[in-house]
Amino acid sequence: MYKHLLSFLILSFLFSCKSEVKKTSTSTPEIKKESVIQLLSSPAITNTSLPRLFSNEKEILMSWVEKKDTITVLKQSSFSNDSWTASEEIISGNNWFVNWADYPAIAENNGNILTNILQKSADGTYTYDVKLNLFSKEKNEWKNNFLLNLDGKESEHGFVSILPYQESSFFVTWLDGRTLVDVPKGKEQMTLRGAIITKEGEITNDVLLDDRTCECCNTAATITINGPIVVYRDRSQDEIRDIGIIRYIDGTWTKPQIAVADNWYVPGCPVNGPAIDAIDSNVALAWFTAADDNPKVQIAFSEDSGETFGLPIRVDNGNAIGRVAVVMLDKKSAAVLWMEPSGVDTVIQLMKVNFDGTQSKPITITKTRSERSSGFPQMEMLGDTIYIAWTSLEEKETSIKFISILIKNL
Repeated sequence: MYKHLLSFLILSFLFSCKSEVKKTSTSTPEIKKESVIQLLSSPAITNTSLPRLFSNEKEILMSWVEKKDTITVLKQSSFSNDSWTASEEIISGNNWFVNWADYPAIAENNGNILTNILQKSADGTYTYDVKLNLFSKEKNEWKNNFLLNLDGKESEHGFVSILPYQESSFFVTWLDGRTLVDVPKGKEQMTLRGAIITKEGEITNDVLLDDRTCECCNTAATITINGPIVVYRDRSQDEIRDIGIIRYIDGTWTKPQIAVADNWYVPGCPVNGPAIDAIDSNVALAWFTAADDNPKVQIAFSEDSGETFGLPIRVDNGNAIGRVAVVMLDKKSAAVLWMEPSGVDTVIQLMKVNFDGTQSKPITITKTRSERSSGFPQMEMLGDTIYIAWTSLEEKETSIKFISILIKNL
C-alpha cells in the first residue's frame, strides 16, 4: 500500500508555513497545567501497540495488538468505574498484515462486539483481506475470522471503520483494492465500500461508495439523525486529495462530494485521514492538509447532517503532523486531538473548539515521536470525561498509555 510515493509523508512534515499564518512553527505552544491530566492504569503493558477506543456511553472499550514472538494477538478490555475488565484474547495469527496506520477497529452494540484484523491472502507485500470477529451476546461466543471483502482478489483491503447500527447490527466501511489488480494498466483504482454486518455475522447491503480514493488514508464514520456519514481522503484525476464525504439519506447513498475544499495537490498518499463525530444533525469534522506547503490541522462544523460545513478553523500551533481524532462534547462544541512539532519534540495536543470558532488553550497530553511506530492517538468521551490512549515509545518495549481529562478542564 505504501508503494505509492510514501516518502511524501516524511516530506510533508518538513513543509514550511506561509508568513501570513498567525502562529509560527518555532513558537512554544501555550498549554494548560498538566495537573488536569490523570494517568490511569492500562491493560496493555508489554509489546503492545495500535490502540482503538470505542465509547457506548456506559463504558470504554479498547482493542490493541500484542506481539508474542512470531504471533500477533488481538486483545480487548472495557473500562468503567475507574477500572478495566480482565483483558481478553480475541484472535491470534502469524500471517497478519500489521501496520502502524491501518489497525483493528472495535465497536459494541447491545452487547455484541465487532472487530477486524488484516490477514495475508498471498505472498505479495500488499495482498491481504479484512477478516471480521463478532461476539454474540446471545450465544456468548465469538465468530472469528470471517471475510468482509468478498471479491476474491489478491489485493489491498483495509482502513476499516465500524459503527453500531440499528438495534444489534453494525455499519462497516473500508478501502477496497479489488480494482487495483486484473484491470488494464492505468485503470487501477482504490475504492471505498460500505456494508451492514448483522448480529449473526451476515454481510448485507455491500455497496460501492466511491470508485476512486486515496490509497492509504484512514476512513472515518459517524451516525446522524439521517443515518451514516463516511469521510475519507478523495483522489481526483488531477491528484487533488481533499476530504470526501458520502451520506446515507432516505435509504440512498449520496454521490461523493468534497466536504471542505483545500485543493491539496499530492502525487502520493499522505497516510493521514480525517475524523468525524455527530450529535443529532450537528457534525464535527477534523482533518490534516498540507495545501500550499502549509501543513495544518483544521476542524469544521455542520448543522445539517454534513450537507454543508462552515469555514475551517485551524487548531495547530503553526505547523502540524496530523493523525487527528475528534469527539463532540455537546451540540455546539467538540474536542480535537492531533500531533505537531514542538521545538525538537513531537507532542500530542488537545483543544476544545466551539461552533462559533472560539477555541480553548491547547493542552499538551504528552511528548511522543513523529515516526510511524508512535501510531495514531485515540480519543473517546464517557460521561463528563475525555479518555485518550496512545502507543508509548518511552521504554525498550512499546506499551499503551491511557489518561483522562475532565471536560470542564478543557
